[in-house]
Amino acid sequence: MTATQDTPSPFNPRDIDALIEVSRHYGADAEFCLAGGGNTSLKAGDRLLVKASGFSLATVTLDGFVEMDRRALSALLASQLPTESNAREEAFKQAVMAARLFPEKGQRPSVECVLHSLLPRPLVVHTHSTYVNMITCTNDGDILAKKLFGHDVLWIPYVDPGYILARTLDELLRQYEKATGRDCPTAVFMQNHGLIICGNTAEEIHKQTAQIIGTIRGHLASAPAAAPFGPLSRLGAPEARALVMQIGPALRATLASSDNLKVVTFRDNDEVMNLACGEGGQAIVSAGPITPDQIVYCTSFPLWFEPAQGESLGQLVDRLKAAVTEHQARRRSVPGIVFVKGLGMFSAGNDFAVADVAGRVYLDAIKVMAGAQRLAGVHPLAAEQYRFIENWEVESYRKKVSTASSAAGRAVGKIAFVTGAAQGFGFEISQDLAAQGAHVILTDMNIDGVKKAADEISSRVGAGRATGLPVNVTEGASVEEAVYRAVRAFGGFDLLVSNAGVLRAGSVKTQPEREFDMVTAVNYKGYFVCVKVASLILAIQHMARRDYWSDIIQINSKSGLVGSNRNGAYAGSKFGGIGLTQSFALELVEDGIKVNSICPGNFFDGPLWSDPNNGLFVQYLRSGKVPGAKTIADVKRSYESKVPMNRGCTTADVMKAIYYLMDQKYETGQAVPVTGGQVMLS
Repeated sequence: MTATQDTPSPFNPRDIDALIEVSRHYGADAEFCLAGGGNTSLKAGDRLLVKASGFSLATVTLDGFVEMDRRALSALLASQLPTESNAREEAFKQAVMAARLFPEKGQRPSVECVLHSLLPRPLVVHTHSTYVNMITCTNDGDILAKKLFGHDVLWIPYVDPGYILARTLDELLRQYEKATGRDCPTAVFMQNHGLIICGNTAEEIHKQTAQIIGTIRGHLASAPAAAPFGPLSRLGAPEARALVMQIGPALRATLASSDNLKVVTFRDNDEVMNLACGEGGQAIVSAGPITPDQIVYCTSFPLWFEPAQGESLGQLVDRLKAAVTEHQARRRSVPGIVFVKGLGMFSAGNDFAVADVAGRVYLDAIKVMAGAQRLAGVHPLAAEQYRFIENWEVESYRKKVSTASSAAGRAVGKIAFVTGAAQGFGFEISQDLAAQGAHVILTDMNIDGVKKAADEISSRVGAGRATGLPVNVTEGASVEEAVYRAVRAFGGFDLLVSNAGVLRAGSVKTQPEREFDMVTAVNYKGYFVCVKVASLILAIQHMARRDYWSDIIQINSKSGLVGSNRNGAYAGSKFGGIGLTQSFALELVEDGIKVNSICPGNFFDGPLWSDPNNGLFVQYLRSGKVPGAKTIADVKRSYESKVPMNRGCTTADVMKAIYYLMDQKYETGQAVPVTGGQVMLS
């Protein structure tokens, strides 16, 4: 059956408001829904509004629901589909799609729409509640549910979701009504799956949910509270920090199956450490997955890896590579989650959003397993059950839609670490890299400014794509801390843009020594310190994957190519920077690192030049560097006239050079002028 857009809707606007309210309420609560999990619906007569696949409950609007013909869904339930699982699920999917009233919208309804249609109350909320799943994922969970809730809860033993689950619920609801005289339980518990609550109003949904969760919490309060996965053995802080800095970059390369490396995030919060450090942790993660969400977003089995005492970096990387290869051969997939005994949990994805979702979903699984372990032990899915989910097109589609990335451009898949990024060139470079698909780590001494800059970029390109970190490039400890935090968030990076710089103009006859020292420390020493720390991360990535090359790009200056009158401190530091670039390039080529400098002309519109209080135009006017200049405008015109192209350098000019150097596989140790012809190499 189909309908037209002009067909009057049978749904009361107040009921639709209630549907949106409960959807967003539970969708925004990580204790109930993560990633694309969970769905809701509203019934009116022969119509069903059910959440479309790929929409987040937390932000769903009416456009995120599919209107269905309940008569067609009932007919489907009564039909006989093929017995072979793949053929059965394909036939089921096609029948569900045919039950849409407005197929021209191109929406795909939740695979559980038949289940929603079966339940007798108008509002239905299906979530993957953490607390409920502590019972559905424990041994003898059905017995415990009966003890706690009696006939208020209907227990569904685990069956394949989709057609089989709907038919099972239909039969069990009939049995329930016959046994109790009630047409509907307070809640439905689905083994290793989740919770269903149905009601007449949003208030009923909230009340029933609160009663269920409150009862479970009360029971858990009386359960043994010892470490759920056994006695803990945790690595010391210095060793743990060093391993994070080694394993994160190695995993980025080892887990990658394309030209781009993975994004790898690290967690070591208390819940994770209970499992990673627990005596029984390996046995738990090796027993098998406990929910479909875990399979879809994390793969069925994590990799468990144990560091060896006294091994070298090369030995560690080789063993990690071998462990991933063996895991892939045995489990038929690259792990999305890696536990390192005594250290914590790494989660991987093609971008931060995917890696973060995998980490959050497995963190929820840890909470569920911890609760289940305290009750009667963890009840994992059987092999035939998790393999069905692994091969089920419906779940593959859900993951594809919910984790799809909109990033596109010349820097897709790259992670960039940019210094001096709170404003000016650094911010605009970061902004352009992010717009071209990169994840960007912005660093600066201006803590508030760099965090604000990162937030601004993330608001445009997506949460998690940019982060702001404090750094003083002249201090090794500060740079090491920023790089460590970057590795925890992303696993490493592919591009270091050494942009942080200062300029203090003045005559060699009168410039204070402290100004010379400051310029030299930031522009020259700062470049050295950043490369020293960053190159270790880039080298590990190359060690784990020999065909991988990364980039270090110093934002130098035309003053690094020709002397600058009354600007010796700055020019000297930039000349020295090119010497460092050439030297670093010769040394780091063995680590798969290309090192180049870009020498921009004057960036007249940025704060370095145009700041009204301390910009170069003001400084040069004060120092008398431009003979006859009476105003800032006079100084600017003087400098523009020195450029054959009669304008200052722009970020767009510099970005073309950055992308050229990233793309060019046969260029290192170069100083690329971007000066509008003002400086020409010979």
